[in-house]
Amino acid sequence: MSATLMSTDIAGERSAASAVATVERVRREGRLRAVVSRGIRGLSARDPDGRWRGLDVDVSRAVAAAVLGDADAVTWLPTDPAERLERLAEGEADLVTCNLSWTLGRETGGPVLFAGVTCYDGEGFLVRAASGFTDPADLAGKRLAVQAGTTSAANLAAWYGARGLSVEPVAHPTPGEALAAYAAGDCAAYVLDRIALAGARAELADPSAHSLLETTISREPMALAVRDDDAGWFRICRWVFQFLLTAEYAAHGAEGAETAASAAREAARTADALGPGLGLDDGWASRVLRAVGTYGDIYERNLGPASGLAVPRGLNALWLDGGLHYAIPAY
Repeated sequence: MSATLMSTDIAGERSAASAVATVERVRREGRLRAVVSRGIRGLSARDPDGRWRGLDVDVSRAVAAAVLGDADAVTWLPTDPAERLERLAEGEADLVTCNLSWTLGRETGGPVLFAGVTCYDGEGFLVRAASGFTDPADLAGKRLAVQAGTTSAANLAAWYGARGLSVEPVAHPTPGEALAAYAAGDCAAYVLDRIALAGARAELADPSAHSLLETTISREPMALAVRDDDAGWFRICRWVFQFLLTAEYAAHGAEGAETAASAAREAARTADALGPGLGLDDGWASRVLRAVGTYGDIYERNLGPASGLAVPRGLNALWLDGGLHYAIPAY
């Protein structure tokens, strides 16, 4: 046997062992451990009854439905931005769904792999409507509230620096503290991903007194993250998320809700048959569909008009509608 083949076999054995360890541990404990934010409406936040809701939350629930057969079998780990990947790397969590942007630095700076972009976004600015600010350049020299451990400060330095301007980022450990600093008038703006800002604005005493500037200054592909020592677990998480897109694609263009639902169920049955190859059973995708619906359902429920946020799909639409989400085929 050649050295190359031996190396490949050994790598495969290690990967298989790692995959079994993760799936078996999750199933043995009957819980999936998911890192979420400290509270960002529309992405991951507790409702008045204490139940976690949001797009990021539903992605984690989809994985739990596929692996455990119970979308609610999740232990939620609310975490400050600076510690999200640290908890994952140290083995405290199985995945991170926490408005975390996929970057080269993050994937090379620790034992992390990104399994798919769950939401495309960009850095924006929340300002007081009466301030007269209409462009980020108007904020030059001002104090701006940001979250520690995010890409916000670096994005601000890049955007303003390229224009010979500067601002003073004021970092806060949690979304709540950053928003409170802005609301109290300590900072002229709150800087965060635009979708997250839509949720933050809705939490203010008078949302109509605040507005989001139209300019977006960065690319923020928020993604599902896992450790890099488990190819099998990575594959499961990647394909669970891809199935959400596939189900929406299958229902796309169908005439009538019942026809669309039938098309999504047929896509689930196709994916179900491939479950054993993922280390899942032959009903995983159907469970995911019943638990959380398609990606479109998730977006509408958490960010669409019914959520009270009414964030347009934009880049988060399927490619058929001008967005960036592209469903990878099952066969």
